[in-house]
Amino acid sequence: MAEQNKNVLVAGGAGYIGSHMVKKLLDEGYHVVVLDNLSTGHKKAIDQRAKFYEGDTRDKAFLDRVFQNEDINTVIHMDAFSIVPESMKNPLKYFDNNVIGMIKLLESMVDNHVPNIVFSSTAATFGNPKGNRKITEKDPQNPINPYGESKLIMEKIMKWVSKANHLHYVALRYFNASGADASGKIGEDHHPETHLIPIVMQTAYGQRKNLQIFGDDYDTPDGTNVRDYIHINDLADAHILAMKYLNEGHKSDSFNLGSSKGFSVKQIVDTSRDVTGKPIQANDAPRRPGDPDTLVADSTKAKKVLHWKPKYGIHDIVKTAWNWKEKHPEGYQKY
Repeated sequence: MAEQNKNVLVAGGAGYIGSHMVKKLLDEGYHVVVLDNLSTGHKKAIDQRAKFYEGDTRDKAFLDRVFQNEDINTVIHMDAFSIVPESMKNPLKYFDNNVIGMIKLLESMVDNHVPNIVFSSTAATFGNPKGNRKITEKDPQNPINPYGESKLIMEKIMKWVSKANHLHYVALRYFNASGADASGKIGEDHHPETHLIPIVMQTAYGQRKNLQIFGDDYDTPDGTNVRDYIHINDLADAHILAMKYLNEGHKSDSFNLGSSKGFSVKQIVDTSRDVTGKPIQANDAPRRPGDPDTLVADSTKAKKVLHWKPKYGIHDIVKTAWNWKEKHPEGYQKY
């Protein structure tokens, strides 16, 4: 690979997914530039081997300076707000940060001749699919919350910019990113925490008396939401494969990323009890707005085209999440 192709900018590289992405890239010999405004990310999560710029993707002048300073070949765009309930209460915050950020980033990429972007999209673009079958890339995208809508808009913007300019993209639609690096040095730390597995870990550690299961009347085998959990390092691997795919001159495309196995909330709690050895009290609570019944990926296309092979199962995911919690019970605050 030519040296230029090793220069990667990770927008949102101080976040949960971004910090794991940065570590994986560095471990594989890439030169990594991190861009983050630290509104939700953690400076302590950024690998010291990376070059860090603090700033906002909505600031085109800032982006232009970064691209002029660094010979970037590929942008990995992980910079977005992603809390579904919050997006339902404050949709403008999500459209401002996510959509405007994408527009400004693409404008700067075009102006500075940066050819490739790998975009962190989401299963939320599919909304609430009919039936309980696995979701393929050809399924209709009908978001039921502003977060999913913002990501779908971002996908569409990329598509049209790609047609009009010399810019190529891969959109990777994550299902539920989860787990932590096996080292336990980086992990999931949101304030407030809204993701299921870290909330279960907080309960197991004794930081919560119990966890709430939001809804027990969904159209699923045990009445609780079913999700497809994919380990954070498997996601990082997919991004590197997507970069290589673009550098080999292939066409812009979109891929679903998941384990292709669904686990209900109750199954996650039971697995966590097994892994941690803790009782983990769980109480039923009302449904949250914007939550689909079942989201499980059909990742056949990513496996076939990108040659992606997920390595982690659900026990591995919970085990690495618990390892991070035990090593850093307060997250990055006392790290």
